[in-house]
Amino acid sequence: MVRPTKSAIRQNILKILSYSGKLHGYELYYHYLNIFGKVHMRSIYYNLKKGVILKEINLLDVKKEQGNYSWGSEAEKVYYTIGPEANVRESKRVKEYFEKQSEEKSKKNNQES
Repeated sequence: MVRPTKSAIRQNILKILSYSGKLHGYELYYHYLNIFGKVHMRSIYYNLKKGVILKEINLLDVKKEQGNYSWGSEAEKVYYTIGPEANVRESKRVKEYFEKQSEEKSKKNNQES
């Protein structure tokens, strides 16, 4: 028996990517939690990998960044975007979330100026 290729989590990831452009895995996880609620990080990474296999998600770039992390001085960040086979459904919830994020960022930038 073959597992179905549909996934509510992957569809939500596609919705997030459609509004945000490119994100690395942890950023996606952070936004997912804020928009849709609890999800295991493993589920996010599983669905990112599955989405790449199905060409719903593009693996855009892999960057190694230096920093002071609990596991060492370097982190590998894998960036993702929407792929050619993605079938993204509109989401008012995701759109409003990113519009609010954009407004808050603008306010913060104006206060710093």
